[in-house]
Amino acid sequence: MQTTTFLGNPVKLSGDEINVGDKAPVVTAIATDLSDIEIGGAKDNIQLLITLPSLDTDTCAAETRRFNQDVNNLDICETTVVSMDLPFASERFCTTEGIANLSVASDYIEKEVSKAYGVLMADNKLKGLSARSVFVIDRSGTVVYKEIVAEVTNEPNYAAALEAIKEAR
Repeated sequence: MQTTTFLGNPVKLSGDEINVGDKAPVVTAIATDLSDIEIGGAKDNIQLLITLPSLDTDTCAAETRRFNQDVNNLDICETTVVSMDLPFASERFCTTEGIANLSVASDYIEKEVSKAYGVLMADNKLKGLSARSVFVIDRSGTVVYKEIVAEVTNEPNYAAALEAIKEAR
């Protein structure tokens, strides 16, 4: 079972463990307009899947702003940030923060994304939220990069994720 930490305390992750070389499961999350967003599987573009606990935290907000900026010039990449926030709260965040270069989706109903990618926090005070993770999925639907951030309150390795996207071209 995979783990992360929250404020130094271990947190177990539940769901199916997905690793580099595995096929990315096709799952559905809910967009800010309440439509479905399909994540995973083979697509015309490389996919950058980012999961995080809530856009309503400083670290998650900073991460989303940073990826929004970093992927601005990457027209080969389809980026989706998934949290357990309600779609309405996510839409308000995107409007307030000027997030326009990536999609923000919610996993709050069935937690399908978090379970399928093995990033659902199973205990601790954040039980039921998504761990902070980054997956890069190539056009064939294969996971070519994975990071489950060791400490939920830390930001991911942006440079490594962007390099994986460039290599997946």
